[in-house]
Amino acid sequence: MIIAVLIVLGLCFGSFVNALAWRLHEKEELTDKLETLKAKKQTKAVAAEINNVSTQIKDRSISTGRSMCTDCNHSLAWYDLVPVISWVSVGGKCRYCSNPISWQYPLVEILTAVLLIMSYLYWPQALHGQGVFDLIVWLVVVVAFMALSIYDFRWMILPNVIVYPLIGLTLFQRLADTLLFKDSAKHLLASLVAALIGGGIFYVLYQLSGGNWIGGGDVKIGFALGLLVGAPLQALLLLMLASIIGLFFALPAAFKHVFKRNLQVPFGPCLMIACLLLVLFGTNIVHWYLNLVLS
Repeated sequence: MIIAVLIVLGLCFGSFVNALAWRLHEKEELTDKLETLKAKKQTKAVAAEINNVSTQIKDRSISTGRSMCTDCNHSLAWYDLVPVISWVSVGGKCRYCSNPISWQYPLVEILTAVLLIMSYLYWPQALHGQGVFDLIVWLVVVVAFMALSIYDFRWMILPNVIVYPLIGLTLFQRLADTLLFKDSAKHLLASLVAALIGGGIFYVLYQLSGGNWIGGGDVKIGFALGLLVGAPLQALLLLMLASIIGLFFALPAAFKHVFKRNLQVPFGPCLMIACLLLVLFGTNIVHWYLNLVLS
């Protein structure tokens, strides 16, 4: 029963994060366009364009805007919004303009459901009290990870509008674990140290490179991921695993003979994959690492 609920929630939240990523990006670009228009000499044509762009910004609101095709902007009916099934029923094309709908949409919906199920099946804590609370928070975090990964893959940015609430949520979780569930204060301190390691190392790299080696979004999310993995050693392993995963993202470009020194890899998804592995399988990974180092 729980798995069935998680499947439905995963598919629905997957559909939501697809829409969220697109709307956030569209709204940001339209807002920049609006600011440019407002700086121009005001004529009737400019005023009309300002009004048009303002309307488009409202239409892209995640809370009030209607779902629409990203190509023709036609409003979608309810039967166009059923996760996976709607995409299959129209053959991966818009019902109204016949333009292809990216494979991203059903894949993200399915992957979100899979990650929620994995999180439940492999959750390392007992599922009562604090364990249930931490799992619920983690499921929200996974949904945020999906939205951030989409955005970073497509536009190489981790938007603050998602990153800052994620930091707040992870800090709230650690404080709640300590104050409400009487978790050890040592665990809270270890989590704060892990956050300083996760974000601090990235901050140093960001400053040394002037933002060429790592982005500002990676620095911010490093603090949240440090809180999530919860211990200094896990924070160091997070950075190591993310770097290895990032190498695998870069290898296809190398095989295509387009590898360049300034090749950009979306590092945010690598960090989030590493975090997911450590949160769900961290004990086994730490034991393996320590055996490898000490043997």
